[in-house]
Amino acid sequence: MTSDALEALGRSRYISLTTYRKNGTPVSTPVWVVSDGALLYVWTKTDTWKVKRLRHDKRVVVTACDLRGRVADGAVSAEGTATLLDESEMPKVRRLLSRKYKWQYWMVDYPAMLARLGKRPHTGIAVSLSQT
Repeated sequence: MTSDALEALGRSRYISLTTYRKNGTPVSTPVWVVSDGALLYVWTKTDTWKVKRLRHDKRVVVTACDLRGRVADGAVSAEGTATLLDESEMPKVRRLLSRKYKWQYWMVDYPAMLARLGKRPHTGIAVSLSQT
C-alpha cells in the first residue's frame, strides 16, 4: 500500500468496510473514516454485526465510497487487518473524527451518549493496510 493510497482513503468522506462472515461471505458497509499515521480509524456502533464479525476474522478490505456505499470506478481500495479499540483509545479517535466531520459527528455521538446515560454506544476500529 503506497502512502498516496493511504492518504486518499483517509481523505475520503466514507469508506466501504468489507468484513467476512464465518463462512467467508464478504459484507460491505459504508463508514466514517479518518487517518492518523499509518492507520485508518473507523467509527461504528458497538453492537453492529461488523464488530461481531471482526472478533472472528480480522481481515478487511477498504474502498473509497459514497454515503450509500457505492464505489466509483477506479476508487482506491486496499486489504488490511482490523483491530477493535478499547475505550481508553477512543478519545483520540473521537478528537480526530470531530475535526474531520465537525457538527455531523457531534449530532450523532452526543445524543446517543445522553440516551444511554453517559455510555458511548460507538467503538473504533483501527485498520492497518497490507503492504504491496
